Amino acid sequence: MLARNVRLHLQRVQRVRLSPKRRTLAIALNANSNEFLSFFDRPPHRASWSRSPTGLFGQSSLVSPSSFQNLALATLIRAQLLTERIVRARRSRDELFKVVKNLDRLSDMLCSVIDLAELVRNAHPDPEWVKSANEAYEKLCEYMNVLNTNVGLYETLRDVLSDPAIVRTLSREAHQTALTFWRDFEKSGINLPPEQRERFVSLSSEILVLGRQFLSEASSSRPPAAIKPSELHGLKDFGLGSRLQLQSRFTQRDLLIYPGSLQAQMIMRFASGEEPRRKVYIAANSSAPEQIEALEALLRTRGQLARLVGSDSFAHMALGDKMAKSPENVQQFLDTLLDHTRPHARQALHALQLRKQAHLNTDVLPTIQAWDRDYYCPPEPPAPPISLPPLTLGTVFQALSRLFESLYGVTLRPVELSPGEAWHTDVKKLEVVDETDGVLGWIYADLFARRNKSSGAAHYTVRCSRRTDDDDEAGDLLPAENDRQLAELSRDFEAGGRHRFPGGVFQLPVVVLLTEFSHPPSISRGPAVLEWHEVLTLFHEMGHAMHSMIGRTEYQNVSGTRCATDFVELPSILMEHFLTSPRVLALFGASAERTHTTDVDDTDAVANNEDPCRNIDTYGQILLAVLDQTYHSRAAMDPSFDSTAALAGLHDRRGIVPYVPGTSWQTQFGHLFGYGATYYSYLFDRAIAARVWRQLFAHNPLNREMGERYKKEVLRHGGGEDPWAMLGSLLGTPELAGGDERAMREVGRWRIEEEVAVPGRH
Repeated sequence: MLARNVRLHLQRVQRVRLSPKRRTLAIALNANSNEFLSFFDRPPHRASWSRSPTGLFGQSSLVSPSSFQNLALATLIRAQLLTERIVRARRSRDELFKVVKNLDRLSDMLCSVIDLAELVRNAHPDPEWVKSANEAYEKLCEYMNVLNTNVGLYETLRDVLSDPAIVRTLSREAHQTALTFWRDFEKSGINLPPEQRERFVSLSSEILVLGRQFLSEASSSRPPAAIKPSELHGLKDFGLGSRLQLQSRFTQRDLLIYPGSLQAQMIMRFASGEEPRRKVYIAANSSAPEQIEALEALLRTRGQLARLVGSDSFAHMALGDKMAKSPENVQQFLDTLLDHTRPHARQALHALQLRKQAHLNTDVLPTIQAWDRDYYCPPEPPAPPISLPPLTLGTVFQALSRLFESLYGVTLRPVELSPGEAWHTDVKKLEVVDETDGVLGWIYADLFARRNKSSGAAHYTVRCSRRTDDDDEAGDLLPAENDRQLAELSRDFEAGGRHRFPGGVFQLPVVVLLTEFSHPPSISRGPAVLEWHEVLTLFHEMGHAMHSMIGRTEYQNVSGTRCATDFVELPSILMEHFLTSPRVLALFGASAERTHTTDVDDTDAVANNEDPCRNIDTYGQILLAVLDQTYHSRAAMDPSFDSTAALAGLHDRRGIVPYVPGTSWQTQFGHLFGYGATYYSYLFDRAIAARVWRQLFAHNPLNREMGERYKKEVLRHGGGEDPWAMLGSLLGTPELAGGDERAMREVGRWRIEEEVAVPGRH
């Protein structure tokens, strides 16, 4: 299930210096451009609905909060019957040929409700809906965990995969799906004796509890820094600085500056003296003993779980089904990336040293400390590389539709919602339409911040693509008489949104994009205008959405974004690269028919970023990925393991900025829970996306031939093909197909350039 909170910490994007050479850009734009502006940017027409609500996502079974419980119960009834059918398949050879398909149906049956509940509990404003969704989510996840340790299912799948005659009938996609189920079973300790399986379940539950505790501790407030009035020199020219100085003179006491506050940001950026910056930095990066203990308990328990299933470490357990395959291969990638990035980071650090030397007026080149970064290289809000019209939602979605039409022959079509179909009036619905195949699926966009809505940006897969005309529901076991009505409820829920394509009848995907853009203050003041970082976020999330839309597979377990964790960010990061091209930015123009003429150098669209902190930040992100590997290695199992000492040691060995004694930033590294042992993935996909961009799109980002190639080689397959094979075919580098240590090292050599973001919060 992909619900990645991708809240980007964005770097500065430099403006483009356009070539004096004139280029005429003939852009194929959809004619109905004004429909996006009227749909997103103009006051909505409030219709008086005369008919009854259709239910969430048009599902008649979801018209009230309590209906979630009925749907969950109905799903459990059908899932149990299908489970029994699969377990009994060992008695019939004909049934064994249907096992992979039926396992996928079972997974889809449960995931479709679980994923919907996950969305509702994070987005719905009504607490009754949230409560009902939480109950359904927990009930179905508990059953899913039981299935993951169902020996009968595992033994049936084992019989299928050990029968050469059956395996020969499986397509590559079906075989990949079967292997995915197999790995999930083994990760759940299916081969363990009963007592150890119980221990596995117990440890898994303990990890969830510790993970929630760690995340809670990571987001908890930290004690303030005490700043003396005399230390605020240098802030007088800024409004907030003046208020701080007045406050300090009025109170005649030290000011208490809380980490993360606006006052703390002002001090880090504008206080000319080091001492207040040092104090604020230490306060922001300190930890209470219980915060450190929560993290180290989580790491130990994960290690125990891995040892229980025969893995050397949690990293070994987590990476077996990823592109990297092993922590040793990840280390090869990170070492190569560090070696490549270190000279650039040191050069950037030297530039900051020169700035600090000039500021202090000293003869000796000073050391850059951790609290110097924002003062000598202040972060600037990202900006588009060329002048653009106001970036309203209508303008941005219009540009997205034009881009997808140019690349894939796919357009976005605004759709009016039926009553009760959405969970909030802010939600907009888009139909995704292929020029040949027709409707591919639907995207619901819930883009504005509001109280009790989850923070950050995320892509939720509510329904996956899969083939349905070969389901053989007739072979399912029949429910008991008193359960038949409920079973029909589940069937009705499952039957929506199907379309016949040349390869058969497919269930159409439904995805939801959640962001927290600023809501316009009022309709009378005009539509919301996005900041550039919000446009980048929307392009990123639409990369995930199009992966879900185009990734039409016969099996939902490998559809769209259901692929390896270290491959899933490629389409979304690649979308950010398109925003560096003036050819693409021309798509934001108002005219849908005229030929756009602009000064463009296609081979060098974006000038080199002069921000010296870019390479420093990238180097820091690589060190975090190394730290993640260290924390999930065998070392974490040692009774004497000290996470703070491990962080300090890494800085001493490989850092370029000195470690600050008394700090323990690792307790704020929330990704250690959700991305344990896989934090390298974002860097890995950045390197791949940069190579794909340079090789396929940089010279002509609207090239349909390259778009179709990327669509057919990557997007179409979701997780149904080996990602190394897809990448090798796309880039014409078959030596990558092995996905071994050499392949990881090769990706580590690729430059991460034309960057628009660094991995902040996912």
